[in-house]
Amino acid sequence: MYYNYRYRLNPTADQRKTLNYHRDTCRQLYNHALYRFNQIPESAGTLNQRVRTIRDELPDLKGWWDALTDVYAKVLQPTVMRIEHNVTALGELKDRGYNVGELKWKPPREFRSFTYNQSGFELDKKGGQTVLSLSKLADIPIRMHRSIPETATIKEVTLKKEPTDEWSAIFGIEFDRDPPEKSDEITDAVGIDVGILNYVHDTDGTAVGSLDLTDERERLEREQRTLSRKQHGSNNWKKQRQRVAECHATIKRKRRDFLHKLSTYYATEYDLVAVEALNATGLMELPSNSRNRASAAWGTFRRMLEYKCEHNGTHFVAVEPAGTTKACAACGVSTDKPLWVREHSCPSCGFEADRDWNAAYNILSRGIKHVGVGHSELT
Repeated sequence: MYYNYRYRLNPTADQRKTLNYHRDTCRQLYNHALYRFNQIPESAGTLNQRVRTIRDELPDLKGWWDALTDVYAKVLQPTVMRIEHNVTALGELKDRGYNVGELKWKPPREFRSFTYNQSGFELDKKGGQTVLSLSKLADIPIRMHRSIPETATIKEVTLKKEPTDEWSAIFGIEFDRDPPEKSDEITDAVGIDVGILNYVHDTDGTAVGSLDLTDERERLEREQRTLSRKQHGSNNWKKQRQRVAECHATIKRKRRDFLHKLSTYYATEYDLVAVEALNATGLMELPSNSRNRASAAWGTFRRMLEYKCEHNGTHFVAVEPAGTTKACAACGVSTDKPLWVREHSCPSCGFEADRDWNAAYNILSRGIKHVGVGHSELT
């Protein structure tokens, strides 16, 4: 089992300069490696073989590129191998029908992270505080807001500069155990219908309202208007750009905190969780209300729920969403309902219920059928 744990770093002013120096050195190496990659014909081997050819040139590069000797070797190698990951990602987008181009050189603002792979890092206690000791860099104070399990192994550490100019450390954690086996007997299952007004409405009757970010959005709009009046590139523009980035970061943190708490509740309280397999990208392309759909982050909620269910041994099922709102949970007859109608009333059997509860029960029924344990009749 592999997870990422993110922690906030508190570097000093001198350490920030060193971090930026290492980051920019890695950026220049990435651009050089991309230049070399474009020179190598595809007939020279597979993608992995061509990138490894460039990685093997690092010892010779250090002979004339003095800055590379200031950076730990296990940082330089992942920087070159990043090209393989990026090319693979572009290929996946192309296979899905997107019109993609080719990789471009990274300017300073777009290259924000570098990785210590396998070695060169250690958590230590110095001066009464926890520090992240990084080879050829510094001992940087780190805020360990949660402990790393003793059964876990730290495989790598990625240092990332946020748009707010803060630094984070992302630990790649591998657990020495397999995920718990999912129970063959399901005693507590839940179906979840997601929406805008109520973020979730489940089959147990629980309705959770959407996160209210009105004040944060208004502040963001004010700061953006102020930024638009600054001269681009000036010192005042840079300060204001950071304020805008801080507004975005606040909204992102509050949203992810809300989604983490909600997904953890469902993953730990039930034996089976059924949700809609929504096409988040397709919903964003609809002509109206796209900002609220984007703010809902349904795709993020589903991904969080999926990996947390895997971690806790809970069955997770994403079902086809088509017809879950129209179909009657009691008899299955489909009835068209405009969005403003919030109650389900079946003209066939007379069953009446909340619109979202009816949809959640249909989602649960499909999820149970998918698992193959049958389902009980609605009473």
